[in-house]
Amino acid sequence: MDMQAAFVEELADLEDWALVERLLPEGWERQARELGALRRAKGFGDAEALLRTLLIHLAGGCSLKETATRAAEGNVAQVSSVAVWKRLRHSGEWFRWMTEALMRAWVERLPQEVLPRGHGVERIRRMRLVDASLISEPGDTGSDWRIHYAVDLRTLRCDFVEVTGVEGGESLKRFPLAPGDVVFGDRIYATRAGLHYVVRQGADAVVRVTTLLPLKTASGKPFALLKKLCKLRCGQVGDWSCWIAPQEPGAAPFPVRVCALKKSRIAAQRSREKLRKTAARKGHHLRAKTVEAAGYVIVLTTLPAQVLSAEQVLEMYRGRWQIELVFKRLKSILGLGHLPKHDPEGARGWLHGKLFVAFLVEALLRAGESFFPWGYPLQAQRRVAA
Repeated sequence: MDMQAAFVEELADLEDWALVERLLPEGWERQARELGALRRAKGFGDAEALLRTLLIHLAGGCSLKETATRAAEGNVAQVSSVAVWKRLRHSGEWFRWMTEALMRAWVERLPQEVLPRGHGVERIRRMRLVDASLISEPGDTGSDWRIHYAVDLRTLRCDFVEVTGVEGGESLKRFPLAPGDVVFGDRIYATRAGLHYVVRQGADAVVRVTTLLPLKTASGKPFALLKKLCKLRCGQVGDWSCWIAPQEPGAAPFPVRVCALKKSRIAAQRSREKLRKTAARKGHHLRAKTVEAAGYVIVLTTLPAQVLSAEQVLEMYRGRWQIELVFKRLKSILGLGHLPKHDPEGARGWLHGKLFVAFLVEALLRAGESFFPWGYPLQAQRRVAA
């Protein structure tokens, strides 16, 4: 964490711009013009001046006025705070393009296999954690934005990100999947439509569920999950096969497994108390089934038992909490938790800019993990002839 904070400070100070520039994707300067970031940008000599100025604001957390002052003192650009704000409003697509390019650069270098061969997991390609976070503008009338994020479980690096308005709901259907992928999600992703989408892509899912998800037996009758749960003892793992009928007309039911574990008395009491407080705050009435189910950890998966046992499924689901730590890091180090922009275009540009900074920090971290006596990796295309 301290190393990442130091890298953020390095981005903000921009004392060694040559190192940062080596990490940027090829064509980033050309894209600044093609995507509108550098059009009619009076006061900014080129894409480098624009990016360095915006990074003072995004990575350093400086106000627009202070950003303009620092840019002038550093002989980067002679612009006003209003000019900085206008460029930020038009730089959202540019930041999005650079973020995706940085993301592709490390995803393409990752091995395809996540687990060792020969242990019943040959079909697994990647294990991906998915979640979303709500970012709010200040004030009662401020707009809400949602960041949809997918992280590779093995590397804890993002391989998909999307920024939408608050109307962009959380769904597994939002994430591109490849055959063999295993996607991990919280309760909100446990829907029939989302799970059916995963199956159609040739992928698998591991999601937390409640007793509200309509499960069926092989004969088509309702699956009595709560009755099964009540028979579990502490430390005993439940593993039951059942079916889900998709909502799409004519779609065939597909098999799933429910893996469950009874919580300890203290953990169950804590979960139920949290449920009651949430229901009281929102004015909701709690059903007895909901209160009872809070005493169990219930995970649904489309993976068959010969690939992963119920114990392995539950153990691996614990890794989903890593994406919660990713969001905490984004919000604490990069200040992504509260939007300072009231204008929709400015807010979008600020969000994409912050995500770009996050990926640039990851690139700096990877460079720092490798030892180079000169302090950075070489790039063949920049070699100067003798």
